[in-house]
Amino acid sequence: MHVRTLKADLMLLAVAVMWGAGFTSQRSAMESMGPFTFNAARYAVGAAVILPLILFRKSRPRPDRRTLIVGVLLGVVMWGASGFQQMGLVTTTASRAGFITGLYVLGVPLLGLLLGHRLSKGHLLGAVLAAAGLAMLCGNLSGGNIRGDLLVLGCAVLWAVHVVLVALIAGDGDALVLACTQFIVVAILSLIVAHVVETPTLVGLRVGAIPLLYNGVFAIAIAFTLQIIAQRDAPPTHAAVLMSLEAVFGALFGVLLLSERLSAAEWAGCGLMFAGMLACQLWPHTRTPEEQAQLTDPVR
Repeated sequence: MHVRTLKADLMLLAVAVMWGAGFTSQRSAMESMGPFTFNAARYAVGAAVILPLILFRKSRPRPDRRTLIVGVLLGVVMWGASGFQQMGLVTTTASRAGFITGLYVLGVPLLGLLLGHRLSKGHLLGAVLAAAGLAMLCGNLSGGNIRGDLLVLGCAVLWAVHVVLVALIAGDGDALVLACTQFIVVAILSLIVAHVVETPTLVGLRVGAIPLLYNGVFAIAIAFTLQIIAQRDAPPTHAAVLMSLEAVFGALFGVLLLSERLSAAEWAGCGLMFAGMLACQLWPHTRTPEEQAQLTDPVR
C-alpha cells in the first residue's frame, strides 16, 4: 500500500471515530437546544477553530474565487443533508433514520458509476457489506413514516453528493479555506432557520456547552477538514465505506460512555461493517497510470 494511501485511510478512520463519538455529545447537547440551534452553534465553533489557522499561518495565499465558490456549494449541500435529517427525525424513528442516512455508502458508488468512475469489485463488495452491517446495527427498523423516511433519504442522497463533490472539485483547493467556508455557510443558514422555527436561548447553549464544544472542535472542525485532505488520495467509494464506520464507533462509544448494550445481531453488524472495510483494503481499486502519477507527484 502506498504511504499516501495509508495516511488517507488512517485519516478517514479518525474521521469515523470522531463522528461516532459525536453521536454521544449530540444526544447530550440536544436535550437543551433545538436541532437547528445546535447545528448553527457547532458549525460556528468549527469555523472559529479553523479561521485562526488560515489567518496566522506562515504562507497565507489569498483564497481564490473558485475555492470560495466550491466551499459555498459544499456548505449548502451539507446544510441540506443536516436539515433533511433533522426534519425526518420528527416523524421517523432514530434507528430508521440512522440506517437510511447510512445508505450514502451505496449512493456514492452509484453516483460514481453515473459519472463514469471505475469501481473495483472490492469497493462494491465493501459498500454492500457496510450497508448490510448497518441494517443489523440499527436494530428494529419498524415504526417509520413515509414522509420522514423520504426526508432522511434526501439526507442520504445529499451526503453521497457531498462525498462525490469533495472528490471531484475540492481536491486541488485549500483544505482549510474549503472547510471554513462550508462551516460558515451551514452556521448562517441553520441560524436563520433556528430563528424561524425554534427559540434559541443563551441558557440552553450554556447548559449544552461541553458536548457542543466537543462536537464543534472534533466532529466538525477537525473531522471534516481531514475528510477533504484524505479524499485527495482515496477513491469516493473507498472513503464512504471507511467513514460509514462512524455508526460502529458511535455504538461502541454508547456502550463505553452511556452504558448501552448491544445485542448479538448488533455486534454482528459491527463485524460486517469492518469486513466491508477489509474488502476495500484487500481488494483495492487498480490505479490507472494517470492516477499513479498523481500519487507519486511530489508537488501534488
